[in-house]
Amino acid sequence: MTFRQSEPDTMVLPDVQFATSAEGFPVARVGDTAFAMLPGRGETYFLATVWCVRRPLDELMRNDFYGHGGVLAGEEAFRAKVLEQAEHAREKRALGRREVRCHANTPWGPSQGATVFAEGVVCHSTAGHGGFHLSSDRNAKVDRRLRRPGGWYEEDAEWAIVALTFPDLFTSFERCNAEQTVKDAWPDAWEVIFGTVLEPGQSHEKDRRSFHARHAGDWIVISAIRSEQHDGFVEVIATLGGARGPKTEERRFLVPAAEYEIGRFGFVVDPARHDAYDGLSSFIGWRPSSP
Repeated sequence: MTFRQSEPDTMVLPDVQFATSAEGFPVARVGDTAFAMLPGRGETYFLATVWCVRRPLDELMRNDFYGHGGVLAGEEAFRAKVLEQAEHAREKRALGRREVRCHANTPWGPSQGATVFAEGVVCHSTAGHGGFHLSSDRNAKVDRRLRRPGGWYEEDAEWAIVALTFPDLFTSFERCNAEQTVKDAWPDAWEVIFGTVLEPGQSHEKDRRSFHARHAGDWIVISAIRSEQHDGFVEVIATLGGARGPKTEERRFLVPAAEYEIGRFGFVVDPARHDAYDGLSSFIGWRPSSP
């Protein structure tokens, strides 16, 4: 694959540089982070990142990058993503967040450092996890449908509740991600708070519920393995509606490997095309379960 050659470019934003790597793929730098557009599957690309590489951009190699920042359609999308990160960095500096040493105990272990977003809004880092702590006054401002007792909000998803409640403390990039996170995880609360109805495709959780409602009576795969007994097939274990539990009936099917695509919420077996299977299993120690 070849890419359009580009010279180092600092005209768009002062903190941004664009160039072409030693191996011919687009690269950029924003502050201490370098970005690359690397070939993915087929005709797609993906955003790769690395932190604190001091060499010139045109000397960077593919092996310098390790972070994965999502799929890219092409170089235009790459440049847009880099500029988005540059604006995010600029806004974050303007917010004046303070890094402090902290000895607080959190639900995830002792705090090893903290970022003060504002009085009563502190984000803690620990050895294994982290998240926000809101003072009682700040926590009282969180909508009751999303409020967490004690004011602790973990960093994977609940951080978005903090950003939704105090948008002035977050960058536009963070606010956008927070809105989508709340829609995905707590669609019922979002709809009530904003007086709207999320359409299909706007919420992961609503889409998941819809999928399982449509397929409540279908066999959905809960485990799969390439068959050692039948070349070109995947042996799957499926349950009605994808249910799990010690008293859940399980059945095995053979699915052609070429058509086994899991999808967002699971693979639905079609008994008219996918043969029920009761032969030797590739699952170690598999035993059928029954109600």
